Amino acid sequence: MAVTELYNINKEKVGEVQLNDELFCVEINPHIIHEIVLMQLANRRSGTASTKTKAEVSGSNKKPWRQKGTGRARSGDKRSPLWRGGGVSFGPKPRSYSYSLPKKVRKLGLRMALSARFEEKNMIVLNDFQLEEIKTKKFMNVMNSFQIQNALIVTPDENNDLLKSSRNIPGIKVIPTSGLNVYDVMLHKNLVLLQPCLSQLEERLLA
Repeated sequence: MAVTELYNINKEKVGEVQLNDELFCVEINPHIIHEIVLMQLANRRSGTASTKTKAEVSGSNKKPWRQKGTGRARSGDKRSPLWRGGGVSFGPKPRSYSYSLPKKVRKLGLRMALSARFEEKNMIVLNDFQLEEIKTKKFMNVMNSFQIQNALIVTPDENNDLLKSSRNIPGIKVIPTSGLNVYDVMLHKNLVLLQPCLSQLEERLLA
C-alpha cells in the first residue's frame, strides 16, 4: 500500500498513513475523467433560455397588404419571423441538459482523480483542521504555511467554522466527503484531506 506523511495544521509531521491502492494508485484514463466532467457541467446547466414563437408574440393577425398587385413580397401578418418584433423560428425553449453515467464509471472516475492528485504530489493529509474561531486570517496562516493558494479541502462532515473562514478566499473550496466529485478535484490544483475522510472514501468508492 502507498504511504504518505500525516501533518497537523502547523505543518508538523505527526506520523504516516497508509493509502488504499484501489483509491490512490489507479491507472488514469483522461477520457473517463473528461466524460464525467462534461456530465457534471451539463447537469449544472439551468436550461432556462426561452424565445417566443410566432403564435406567442403579441400582434394582429391582419394581413398588412393585399396578396397581389402591390409589387411587394406577399406577407401574412406582422408576427412572422421575417419581421422585426415577430416570433423566433426554432429558438430555444426551457429544457433539461442533465444525463447520467453508470455508477461504476462515476466511482472509477473519482478514484482516478484522487490518484492523479496523489501522483502529482499535490495531495496533503491532515490529522485535523480545527480553528479556535471563525477567522479568515487564521485560515490563511495555515494555507501559507503549506504554500497553498488553490485547494479543495475535504472534511468528514459539514464544518461551518472552516467554511465561513475560507469562503472569501478565491481558489479555496471546503466540502464534506459526501460531496466530493471529479470536477472539483480536477478544478483545484491541490487536494487537502482530513484523516477520517480516508475511511469514508473507502466505504463510498469501494463498496
